[in-house]
Amino acid sequence: MDLYFSPLACSMATRIALYEAGAEANYLEVDPKTKVVRKDGSDFRKVNPLGLVPTLRTDDGAVLTENAAILQYVADRLPQAGLGTAPGMERSRLHQWLCFIGTELHKGLFVPLLDKKAAPEVKTYVLEKNLSRLDYLENYLRDREYLLDHFSVADAYLVTVINWTMATPPVELAKWPAVKAYYERLRARPSVAKAIAEEFELYKAEIARHKAAA
Repeated sequence: MDLYFSPLACSMATRIALYEAGAEANYLEVDPKTKVVRKDGSDFRKVNPLGLVPTLRTDDGAVLTENAAILQYVADRLPQAGLGTAPGMERSRLHQWLCFIGTELHKGLFVPLLDKKAAPEVKTYVLEKNLSRLDYLENYLRDREYLLDHFSVADAYLVTVINWTMATPPVELAKWPAVKAYYERLRARPSVAKAIAEEFELYKAEIARHKAAA
């Protein structure tokens, strides 16, 4: 499989899932500004016209986009890792959490806060409207180790998104102790720790390149 990713972006969730499964993959870094694949200088938009990561090229050459779809594909493709669920209510719960993370947290809360062009009043509005999503998560995670009854691709996605609080000071995890404990616990998980450490180094290199090109 080929995973097109950008350092510390939501594509890191798929890296975590692949590491968790011990699966082999080609990791192809995409510059988020230029949309160039760093390995060969090609235009990533020829793979995904929207220029968005993650994008996955499967072993049979099919191209799959959208984080939730890719994570579920990886879970189904590598069932021995136990990252997904059997059909039924648990599968629906997995879908529920992937949708919640993708819409309420990723797009609803963090994307506007991370947008350098967003006006301060926009960010204030986003915080007022969406911090209740973290309250909901806080109540759910009390006395729970994972989102389901085991580590799943939903946890890989959630820890990736919570990791963005490092760049969004208004979201102080100390206000949500159960969420903070969950994040710290998952950060110590080998697959998560490895992915964050590797992508943080790539992110620092990306920032240095952009500064040099400015």
